Amino acid sequence: MNLTVGFDLDMTLIDSRPGIKAAYQALSAETGTYIDADAAVTRLGPPLDEELAHWFPADEIPAVADRYREIYPAHAIAPTPALPGAREAVEAVRSLGGRAIVVTAKHEPNARLHLRHLGIEPDAVIGWLWAEAKAGALREYGAQVYVGDHVGDVRGARTAGALSVAVPTGPCAEPELRAAGADVVLPDLTALPAWLARYVAGQDPQEAA
Repeated sequence: MNLTVGFDLDMTLIDSRPGIKAAYQALSAETGTYIDADAAVTRLGPPLDEELAHWFPADEIPAVADRYREIYPAHAIAPTPALPGAREAVEAVRSLGGRAIVVTAKHEPNARLHLRHLGIEPDAVIGWLWAEAKAGALREYGAQVYVGDHVGDVRGARTAGALSVAVPTGPCAEPELRAAGADVVLPDLTALPAWLARYVAGQDPQEAA
């Protein structure tokens, strides 16, 4: 097996809530528009424009989104930690001779900044893709497995014909992930290396969990 495993970023590999909250607070202060940053960080996963639609008129969103991405590095990178097991999960793929890729809805340059800051080194980073749109990148890289925290990640994996491995570390609880069609639900990424070793050895994915 030429193993390739894809990972989502926000709330799968990183706990981006502190950084995104700080970025929204800075955007709110700069624009003079109220943004409930605490509420916004409970809805992470979908593209930025969907969240901004809660706070800005439609015709202002493109410019505001560009400004958010510009100020993001100054406010969001330093406060954002890796989630437990993130580095080890990526390293586990490599130790099995595989490739680890990150496929995320986040602005790709900012995704790369997060990973570099945290010392997580995937083989490729592909940004600007959400839900079913992630399937194109997963197919391009031949990913057999896609790991994510959101029902959108489950849909992306299934659209690509990849095994959907979900972790309930983001806004979606285990029952919601299973209902969306996740093949495997692990408690968090600390469980991934052992599961992956059993999967690569030929054990049934669900039984390996």
